[in-house]
Formats: sequence, C-alpha cells, structure tokens
Amino acid sequence: MADLPKRDIENVEFIFEIMGSPGVGIDAVDLGDALRALNLNPTLAVIEKMGGTKKRNEKKITFEEFLPIYSQVKKDKDQGCYEDFIECLKLYDKAENGTMLLAELQHALLSLGEQLDDEQVESLFADCMDPEDDDGMIPYSPFLAKMCDRPDML
Repeated sequence: MADLPKRDIENVEFIFEIMGSPGVGIDAVDLGDALRALNLNPTLAVIEKMGGTKKRNEKKITFEEFLPIYSQVKKDKDQGCYEDFIECLKLYDKAENGTMLLAELQHALLSLGEQLDDEQVESLFADCMDPEDDDGMIPYSPFLAKMCDRPDML
C-alpha cells in the first residue's frame, strides 16, 4: 500500500505476527483489537463497517485486506482526543474546579455512546481512577490523561 509509511507497515506486520496465523490472517472478530493495538480508536460501527464480526471463525482478514482498512481508519478524523473529552466532562463540573461526581461519570460510561458494561467500567476505574473524595467527587483530568495515554498531563 503506497500511502502508508514503511514504519506503519512494519507495525501492522508485527500485530499480524502476534494476533494472526501465517498465511491465514487474523480472525475478523479481532479486527478492533488489532486496530487499537496500532493506536487507533475505531468505534464499534466502524469495525463492523470494515468487516469485523461478532463471532469467532466466521471470517479471516489477510494482511493485504487489513492494510487498506488500517489506512482508512487512520485517516478517519472522527475520533475524540484528550481536549475533546475534557470539554465534554466540563459539562459535569458544576463547581468549575476540575472535579465531577464519580456516579455521573459511571452513568455516562454505562449509558451514553458506545456503552460499557459494569465489569468494564469497574476495571477502567481500577486502572485509571484516582480515589473519590468524601463528597463522591473525582478529578477528571488525570483520569482522561491515563485513558488517553498522556503521561505529560499527570
């Protein structure tokens, strides 16, 4: 694929070595995981549109088929970034002091957009959340910095 830098192609090859089978490719159910391993954030709708499946062994995606998918998702500008997420969570920051109710964040993750389930939210909070204070408030900026892999913001 001419429009991808050599480094990107090498990264895709590496992911295929880890997730796929030689000469067969990766299972289409793993398409989203493969794209995320390459630092992309496709939505579930994009994964489905690009050929991802919900059941294992329904379809395989070869290296040659994956490269244009990777290229297209990489070019997609419809992905949020740290600054976008900060602006969204400011809507919940009633005191305008960089904190919000943990319960409101949990509700948003469970019910808005691409909804997470209870186990995913609990795991996410365990990995990325600072403890809530006595009033149930959490600082949302460090949480988002960890989520967006921004060590410079911690």
